Amino acid sequence: MAKYKIAVIPGDGTGPEVINEGLKVLKAASKKFGFNYKEEVFDYGGERYLKTGETITDKELDNLKKFDCIYLGAIGHPDVKPGILEQGILLKTRFGLDQYINLRPVKLYNPEFCPLKDKKPEDIDFVVIRENSEGLYKGMGEFREKGTKNEVAIQLSYNTRNGVERCIRYAFEYCRKRNKRKKLTLCGKTNVLTYAWDLWQRTFDEVKTEYPDIQTDYAHVDATTMWFVKNPEWFDVIVTDNMFGDIITDLGAMIQGGLGIAAGGNINPNGVSMFEPIGGSAPKYTGKHVINPLAAICALGMLLENVGEEKAALAIENSVITIVTTKLKSLAAGKMGYSTEEVGDLVVKNL
Repeated sequence: MAKYKIAVIPGDGTGPEVINEGLKVLKAASKKFGFNYKEEVFDYGGERYLKTGETITDKELDNLKKFDCIYLGAIGHPDVKPGILEQGILLKTRFGLDQYINLRPVKLYNPEFCPLKDKKPEDIDFVVIRENSEGLYKGMGEFREKGTKNEVAIQLSYNTRNGVERCIRYAFEYCRKRNKRKKLTLCGKTNVLTYAWDLWQRTFDEVKTEYPDIQTDYAHVDATTMWFVKNPEWFDVIVTDNMFGDIITDLGAMIQGGLGIAAGGNINPNGVSMFEPIGGSAPKYTGKHVINPLAAICALGMLLENVGEEKAALAIENSVITIVTTKLKSLAAGKMGYSTEEVGDLVVKNL
C-alpha cells in the first residue's frame, strides 16, 4: 500500500472548515482505493502571526520539504495588514519550494450555475497554466523620493529564460497528456510589454517546434478576458505569466460557477506541490457552517492525482459532479441548501 505524508495548513477564516471536509473525503477515498497516508497539521496563518509575529520561518519551510504534498485552506486575516501573510506565507512557500507552476482547471459542471447564456459543460473546459515564481510578483523595485511630490514607484517584472522556458515546456507536456483539443494558447501583451513578452514569445516559438502535434496560437490578455465571456469554447490550455494568470483565473472561476468550485495547484514537478481552493478565507462566514467546501474537495482531488492516485481523484471529481448537478441549489455560501458538513457528507456518500 502506498503511503503519503501530507502537510495540512488549514489557515484562516473558513479555511479550517473546508479543509475538514476535504480530510473527511480523503479518509473515505483512502479506504475505498487502498492507500495509506499520514497528515500533520501546521498553524501557519493570521492567528499565529498575531500571537507571535511570525509568518513561516526558514526552518519551518525547510521542514515542509519532507512531505509529499501540502493541503492548504486559505490565508488571510482581517486584523493583519494586507500583504504580510500573502508575502510571508503564500509567496514564501511558492518561491521557497520552487512551485513554479500554478495549475488552474476551469471546468463547468452545471450550466445552471454559469453566468453566461447558453454555455454547456463542453463549452467551458480548459486549463490555465500560470508561471508562479517570477514576473511582477518577484517583489523587485524601488521608491525614489518617497513621500514627496516627485515620488516614483518602480515595480519590476523579472523574467528569466530558464523560468519562462520551464513553464512553457510544462504547458506543452500538459496539453499533450490532457489529449483533448491539443491546443496551447500563449496569453500575453506583446504589443506593449516589449521586453518581458518578447522573451515569452521567442521562447514559445522555439519550444513549439518540438511539439508538432500541438496546435498553438497567441492572444493578448485583454482579448482573452473578452473571449472567456464570449467564446470560452475556443480554449484548451493557456500558458501565461504570473500576474496575467492571477487575473484571468478569477474570471475563469466565475464562468465555471464561482469560487465555491474553483481549485488550484502550486506545482513543483520534481518536489513538493501545494493544493488549495482559490477563494479567500471569507472571514464573514467563519463558524456559520455555510461555506462551500467543494473547491477544497476538488483541490484534494488534484492533490491525489498529483501523487499518482488517479482513480481516487477521478472518483472525487465524479462525486462532485453528481452533487453539483443533482443536489445543490447554488454554489454560493449560505445558498447551497445544505451546510458545509452536509456537502462533505454527500461527496463521501457518492464516491
